[in-house]
Amino acid sequence: MKDTATTVMERCELLSNISEDAEGICRPYGCESMREVNKIVSGWMHSAGMTTRHDAIGNLIGRYEGTGGKTLILGSHLDTVRDAGKYDGILGVMVAVACVEKLGGEKIPFSIEVAAFADEEGLRFGTTYLGSSVYAGAFDEARLELEDRDEVSLARAVRDFGGEPDALVNGGRGNGDLLGYCEVHIEQGPVLENKDLPVGVVTGIQSQSRIQASFTGVAGHAGTVPMEGRKDALCAAAEFILEVERTAKAEPDSVATVGEVNVLPGASNVISGETRVSLDLRHPDDAARERLRDHLRSRAADIVASRNCGHSWEVRQENAVIPMDDRLTDILGKAMESSGLPVCRIPSGAGHDAAQMASLTAPAMLFVRCEGGISHNPAESVTKEDVGVAIDVVSRFIEILAEDES
Repeated sequence: MKDTATTVMERCELLSNISEDAEGICRPYGCESMREVNKIVSGWMHSAGMTTRHDAIGNLIGRYEGTGGKTLILGSHLDTVRDAGKYDGILGVMVAVACVEKLGGEKIPFSIEVAAFADEEGLRFGTTYLGSSVYAGAFDEARLELEDRDEVSLARAVRDFGGEPDALVNGGRGNGDLLGYCEVHIEQGPVLENKDLPVGVVTGIQSQSRIQASFTGVAGHAGTVPMEGRKDALCAAAEFILEVERTAKAEPDSVATVGEVNVLPGASNVISGETRVSLDLRHPDDAARERLRDHLRSRAADIVASRNCGHSWEVRQENAVIPMDDRLTDILGKAMESSGLPVCRIPSGAGHDAAQMASLTAPAMLFVRCEGGISHNPAESVTKEDVGVAIDVVSRFIEILAEDES
């Protein structure tokens, strides 16, 4: 009989083959591959003794009924970035399903919901936590007007995915029965590997701003418009991108990334009339992040003024620093100690669904070591042994909570 960790690894491998791209893993919100993944994971949830449903945005929710009136939520997300790895988000869902399977029908004094969120990465609409924001009852109605690259609105995408856009604002599950939320995720950093530890307890998630900036100039023929007096939107954007790098390097603990550039009209012999860029800005201090955001907006204005161009600045999402819950974090620590492991407490530089779930209930997170700290990359890698440790720690976490609730 296969051990549980082997099953989890095989399931992650299977899901990695379901993608919108033939050459790599890519599952943006609302795509056909996401629909197929939800169907497969729903089957595994049923086999583990759960009932399943989809909410108004298409999150897949499995429920294991306990004897009491309280509920513990476990989960993560099933969507991916472009050219993704096999484990970011997906591992957390698979570990949660595995922990329910290990119960083998045993009645515990609370129910467990496994939440497989439909959009955390924000690949399609440039805003994170769409799935968990709906589940948590914190969805911003203004997001319904966001459009993807094909000018398809989020409202239409939700409808096409079988959801109900009009129900998103009030689509939360409510928190009257909740014990908390626990998410397993690969670390996406090198700390655990450097310490030679399989897992670690997360202390908090740093703050984040996600911005869409557009630089506008005048398109023209590459061979006939003199260099003097050009209004090249791409050059303005390029100067801004370098300013982003300089600003982040000058501010301790900050990270800033321009990961997407869309040059219009996008022809080799045409001066860019418009260039759109994304900006991802993060810092462990809210005030510092806000200061950096405002500085970069001011610098963008200075750059376009010097080049006789224009620009727009759209803050698509902002998240404050999110501390993890002390009680649940301590219980995770006890679960690690009972597994014979030292307790390593580390902050998260990446955002996770736990950040959004904190608006609904007490959050906790367990990181799993990943090779080289590499993530958002096909080289993303974890070991079966470390996954086994994570399953054991979360199972012990459930046992300790069950003792407390008995």
